[in-house]
Amino acid sequence: MEMLILRRKDSGLLESMSATRDIGGEIEALFQDLPPGEVRGLQRDENVLGAAEPMPLMLISPVATANPGASTAAAGVAWGIRAVGAASSPFTGSGVSVAVLDTGIDARHPAFSGIEIVGRNFTSGDPRDFSDSHGHGTHCAGTILGRAVQGTRIGVAPGVRRAIIGKVLGPGGGSTGTLFTAINWAIENQAQVISMSLGMDLVGFRDRLEARGIHPKQATSTAMRVLIDNVRFFDKFGNLLRSGTAFGRSALVVAASGNESNRFGQSPFVLGTAYPAATEDFLSVGAVERTDDPGHALRVATFSNAGAKVAGPGVDILSAAPGGGLATMSGTSMATPHIAGVAALWAEKIMRGGVATADKLLQRLIGSAVIPSGLDEADVGAGIPQAPQS
Repeated sequence: MEMLILRRKDSGLLESMSATRDIGGEIEALFQDLPPGEVRGLQRDENVLGAAEPMPLMLISPVATANPGASTAAAGVAWGIRAVGAASSPFTGSGVSVAVLDTGIDARHPAFSGIEIVGRNFTSGDPRDFSDSHGHGTHCAGTILGRAVQGTRIGVAPGVRRAIIGKVLGPGGGSTGTLFTAINWAIENQAQVISMSLGMDLVGFRDRLEARGIHPKQATSTAMRVLIDNVRFFDKFGNLLRSGTAFGRSALVVAASGNESNRFGQSPFVLGTAYPAATEDFLSVGAVERTDDPGHALRVATFSNAGAKVAGPGVDILSAAPGGGLATMSGTSMATPHIAGVAALWAEKIMRGGVATADKLLQRLIGSAVIPSGLDEADVGAGIPQAPQS
């Protein structure tokens, strides 16, 4: 049985396992196949901080919008860049390393010209092939750090020179196990900000169990148990990442809250932030959109889940598309890279006089956030983080 494990070192358990990894002075991590007997012992061991069977991941897919052809840029700058204050910021993200854990990237796209790309495929296939057949990862990376394309600025932090690209979703799917491995890899490669727009696939996992012939009630119960185990595991792991216990340095994880709501439909409903974005020490991001109302220029996007810590531009977002052009997408997936980009700008500012820890970045992002007229804290958290202006 594959298991994700966080344990205290020298606990005497699983001493024969060779895949242990030190992530702190007293903590080790495992992602390993274990015999059933050892799994039972693991679950009883007081030295184990967290343990979970991996569950499937799903892409937080882009959402169709009512005006997909609407103008998304003014004076050569995508609207989201202005909304987070990046267009007027003197900072560009220079010297900052940003990771994008998604569907890969079109590394040949002109938006990524001159950028050192460290990439790895964590799905099935060649580990060196982190190309993007979907387009989602390319679009998200373009919003964070893309250079101007066709005369339009699309990137919040176009001065970032080093991108760490983990392909964690592909034709073969993905799991929380591959995500855990990819986050560790990104930090080993010195990522200071990690952006990801994906979710734990509870329904898909239950359906897979049913397809194996498991009774629907048992499948639902098992899927819920594994989800809860993963939530607890990532809460513990997230705390280690933010505190700097992992690898002796911290990283801020910025994650999409999910697109499952329908706020303005005929039968409106709102869901809460999905996992792993809801992990306590991750920065969850909701989405806002523009309106035609001059008194309330922004409103929460109809699909945006509630409970996110902050929000970002997420509707009609213009960014890089595989093959060299531009494309418009909508979703909390599009809002998330805006905030990851703003985090890179703050990291550059902080690094001029200190160390850009996850806590410092989180404080700057929350502290700079504004709630525009007409928006509510329940929908956008602290508001829309703003880029440093001096």
